[in-house]
Amino acid sequence: MDPRLTGLTLKTSLSALLDLVLPRVCVVCGRPLLPQERHLCSECLSDLPETRYFTLGHNPMADRFNAKVQVDEYEPYAYAAALYHYRADAGYKRISQALKYRRDFGTGRWAARLLGTRLAASPLYADVDLVVPVPLHWTRRWRRGYNQAAVIAREVARALGAPCAERMLRRCRRTRSQTRLSGEAKAANVAGAFAPRGGRLPQARHILLIDDVFTTGATLAACHRALRTAYRPDTRISVATLGAVGE
Repeated sequence: MDPRLTGLTLKTSLSALLDLVLPRVCVVCGRPLLPQERHLCSECLSDLPETRYFTLGHNPMADRFNAKVQVDEYEPYAYAAALYHYRADAGYKRISQALKYRRDFGTGRWAARLLGTRLAASPLYADVDLVVPVPLHWTRRWRRGYNQAAVIAREVARALGAPCAERMLRRCRRTRSQTRLSGEAKAANVAGAFAPRGGRLPQARHILLIDDVFTTGATLAACHRALRTAYRPDTRISVATLGAVGE
C-alpha cells in the first residue's frame, strides 16, 4: 500500500469520497491530491521556492522597493518579504493566480496563512500594528466581486495579531492592467492613483502593505506614498506579498 495512504482519519476518508465526485488536483503540477493533501501535493510543497526574506532586513526585494520610496527627506527603511519566488516558467505562479483569476479562496487563504506564519516568526515584523491591502478601483472590485489583496491581508493580520484596515486606502482612478507594461509605464500608470480615505486614521508605528505579487514594486510604492501623506516619517511602512518576481 502507498505509505501516503496510511493513517487516514474520518475527515480525510470523507475527503477521499468527495474526490471521486469532484477530484482535487495540485495547484502547481495538476496531479490528483491524496486525501490528506491540501492545495499542493507533498512533492510540490516540499519544493516550494521560499524566498527566506522574512529574517533579512536587507534583501533583493527590499532593496528594489526602497530604491523607489527613499527620497530626500528621512524615510525609515521599509522591510519587504514574499512567501515564494514567482517565476514565469514555473508552476508556483499558479498559487497567486488561483486566487486572483479563479476565485480559489481556499488556496489563497492557505498561502496567506503560510505567509503570515513566516512574518509572525520574524522579529522584523513583530511590531506591525496595522495591515493594509492594496485597494482595487470600485468598478474592478464590483466586477470581480472581491479584492485578492484583502483576502491575503486578513490572514496575515490574523497571524500577526494586528487589525486589518481594508478601507484605509482608496483607488482614486481606474488604472490599466500592469501585466504587460514596462517598468516606467507601470510607475506612470499608478502615479497618484491612491489616497487615504477621509476621517480619523488609526495610529500606527509599523504599517504592513499587502499585495498578491511584487513585480517592479510600482503599485506598492504608490500606496506607500499615499500613506506617507497621512503618517509621520517615524512610522515605518513595509510590504509583503505572496510571490516576488526577480531575485
